[in-house]
Amino acid sequence: MKKILMDCDPGHDDMVAIMLAAASDEIDLLGITTVAGNQIGEKTFRNALRILTLINRKDIPVARGFDGPLVRKLVVAPEIHGVSGLDGADLPEPAVKPLKVHAVDFIIETLRKSSGGIYLVPTGPLTNVAVALLKAPDIKEKIERIVLMGGAVFDSNTTPAAEFNIYVDPEAAKIVFESGVPITMVGLDVTDKAIFNFDDIEKLRQFNGKVSRVVAPLLKFFGNANKEIYGFNGAPLHDALAVSVLINPDVVKTRFLHVDIETKGEFTRGETVADVYGITGKAPNADVALELNLPLFNEIVFSHIKKLDESLEI
Repeated sequence: MKKILMDCDPGHDDMVAIMLAAASDEIDLLGITTVAGNQIGEKTFRNALRILTLINRKDIPVARGFDGPLVRKLVVAPEIHGVSGLDGADLPEPAVKPLKVHAVDFIIETLRKSSGGIYLVPTGPLTNVAVALLKAPDIKEKIERIVLMGGAVFDSNTTPAAEFNIYVDPEAAKIVFESGVPITMVGLDVTDKAIFNFDDIEKLRQFNGKVSRVVAPLLKFFGNANKEIYGFNGAPLHDALAVSVLINPDVVKTRFLHVDIETKGEFTRGETVADVYGITGKAPNADVALELNLPLFNEIVFSHIKKLDESLEI
């Protein structure tokens, strides 16, 4: 069983990611930290608490992190995730008591207490993770791997050059990618193909369980927003794919590449510059996901949400 810490900015796809991690027999979810990104920090934090309340996992620790990037003004995505960050259905009011400690300190404390082998799974801007690495360099030896959703080799979604999470805080991303910690980058090259289409969403709705009844309309809202803006036929479950890689590594195929983060470009802020052809001669620093097994991914999503439905049946 893989021990993981999730750092996220819920967000519809973060919601599914949390659910997969909480339901998986392959994962021991040690805690959740939140960061501003898809919405402001107050809202992403509240959303994490609401998600755990829905799935009745009040035992999972939650700590709030940074409300903005290291040096830049926060950019959020209400056009994709709505005013609340989780528009589209009614989630319960939070009934989870969060930790009083800052997310960065929770990450550091959890890693230091561990005998090692913890996976960090950031699915939002990398601010919390970067600060933890700067504040406590000794934790690097306790991190098995960072499996992050962010970046792309050939794709983008926020500017012609950049993916949202890296764009929001490129300085933090640079710190993480240059940390020396093993990294798996699950970026838009695969997550834009991880489409839970409208037929899938309808199939999920027909489960008619406590969780699926809420998740289906949320994903329909998310799918409609993505269809309007990007032309997708459904909801790209970006962050859920990062967790799925830990549930079953066969869901993606990766290449070991060197990835630099652009922080100074006029048009390329936040670009993940991947050396696909080995031109720079720099040592690879990330296993970059480039191919997706979509049927396997969909099976993971369906089976884990069904499991949550069944666990909450009276």
